[in-house]
Amino acid sequence: MTPIRTLCAAVLFACASGQVLADAASHAADAERFLKLAHADKLAVPVYAQVQQMFAQRFAQAQAPEAKKALLESYQAKANASLNKAVGWDKLKPDMVKLYTSNFSEQELKDLIAFYQSPLGKKVLEKMPALTAQSAQLTQAKLETAVPEVNKLLADMTAELQPAQAKPEAKKP
Repeated sequence: MTPIRTLCAAVLFACASGQVLADAASHAADAERFLKLAHADKLAVPVYAQVQQMFAQRFAQAQAPEAKKALLESYQAKANASLNKAVGWDKLKPDMVKLYTSNFSEQELKDLIAFYQSPLGKKVLEKMPALTAQSAQLTQAKLETAVPEVNKLLADMTAELQPAQAKPEAKKP
């Protein structure tokens, strides 16, 4: 390859890699915009609330006096700090951006952003948590009717899997 061709190839490569980096940055920025619209930074809020409730329940079970309420609050704050280290938005965000950029093209993210900025998209974001919770409750209620049958099937299978020697054998005359 001549020096000029080598130089041209290097310039083309540099331009192409610069474009790839710009595209990746743009793609990541779109993922961040979508995650912000979708309130993904609030995904861990139920976890925090559940942990706070666990501490409050333990405090109540211990029949701790109201004078010890500061101790409860201190431990709840320590638990929040621990959760922040594991699932704080600053910890989740990079992985969430990667998750969305690997599953949605940049154009798809732009389309999602446009949808969630629309009146219907805003309504979906507003209603989805309650709909998801209600759907889970409906499913759980329906599932409870199947539990006895599934448990019986599980017991039947377990009985059939018992080794032959464990089963009483009929005596031969």
